[in-house]
This record gives sequence, C-alpha cells and structure tokens, in this order.
Amino acid sequence: MTAGLRVFVVPVTAFQQNCTLLLDESTGEGAVVDPGGEIERILAVAEKRGVAIRQVLLTHAHCDHAGATAELAERLGVPIVGPHEDDRFWIEGLPEQAALFGLEPARSFEPDRWLRQGDRVRVGSLDLEVRHCPGHTPGHVVFVHRPSKLAIVGDVLFQGSIGRTDFPRGDHETLIASIHRELLSLPDDVRFVPGHGPTSTIGAERRTNPFLVEPRSGRA
Repeated sequence: MTAGLRVFVVPVTAFQQNCTLLLDESTGEGAVVDPGGEIERILAVAEKRGVAIRQVLLTHAHCDHAGATAELAERLGVPIVGPHEDDRFWIEGLPEQAALFGLEPARSFEPDRWLRQGDRVRVGSLDLEVRHCPGHTPGHVVFVHRPSKLAIVGDVLFQGSIGRTDFPRGDHETLIASIHRELLSLPDDVRFVPGHGPTSTIGAERRTNPFLVEPRSGRA
C-alpha cells in the first residue's frame, strides 16, 4: 500500500475471518481490526511484521470478529475502539455466541470509544474515516483510508456477495442502502478487505456483484 499504510490479513477462527493488522510505516504504530480469535497467531504476525499494536478496532460485534477483543486488549493494555453503540447487545452476548458456534470462549467488554458516522480514527500518523453501515448488524462500521485507496469493510460487502441479514436486527434493505450510500460512493479503484474471503475493488463490485447490479430493463 502507498501513503505509509501496510496491511496484513490474518484469517482466524473456524470461519476464516479476516483479522487485519494495520501498520503506519512512518511510526511503526498499528492497530488490529476484528480479532475474532487465535490471539497467539495474531501477535506472532504483528511481531514478524513490526506492528506495534496500539488499539483494537472493531467493525461489528459478531463473535468471529470480536471474540478475542477483551483478552487481547487486556493483555496489551490498549483501548477498544468501535463499533457503533447499536451493537452493544451483540457485545453483551459474546459468551453465548462463542458457545453456540463452537468458538473459543469469549468475554463481553465495554469499548473505550463507540464510533459514529463521520468520526475519525488515528493509527499512528494515519487518519481513517468511519462510516456507519448498518444492515448486517445495526452497529456495523467500516474504516476508509483515502490516501491508500483502502477500506476495511467487515461483513458489509464481499467479492461477489454481501453480508447476511438473518441475524437479530439484521435487515436486507438497510444493508443495500448502506452499501450504496457509504461504499459505492467511493471511487472505483478503492480496494477493500472484507470480513471473509479475497479482497476486491469497489469498481469490480459495482459492475459485477449480482446483489448490486441493476437489472437492465427491456433486456431478456
């Protein structure tokens, strides 16, 4: 990545969730986004890549994204930032989520900072935009670093797909509206890291994602 940002994706848990390490090359400071589990693996990659983790960022509070948050933040003595407060009920239910899906035991926690639309998060000298994208969960946020043309989008958008909306307080129409408003408003060359699976670009999904492409009227 350009503009001093490096990104390292660490798939964790049985759901192969894309935990992401962000590194400001100019300071060596970084953040871990969505530590769903496998703390030792995350920390090993951070050490290998020279990422000094200064905070935990969360896109949303499903267990495969947030399950290791409390333990990791406590071990490192760093703040928890995000998601939007509308995901509080998911955080409170993390122990039950972990047991239900057979993941590592998880603890609930209180974020040091809830995020809202238009907020900014600093990672070293880098400035990330916060965009509230409800639909998959009501408190889901995404992080955008414009100089690097990069977005961390959690479970809002995937290569060729979108987030599921059949969990409590999920809503398909809300999710589609969030994608159009907060993600498709970004330039085509913005690359995004989804919560699962390979990266893609906003332009590619605008052109080919079957959930987003408008049907052509009058065509068979």
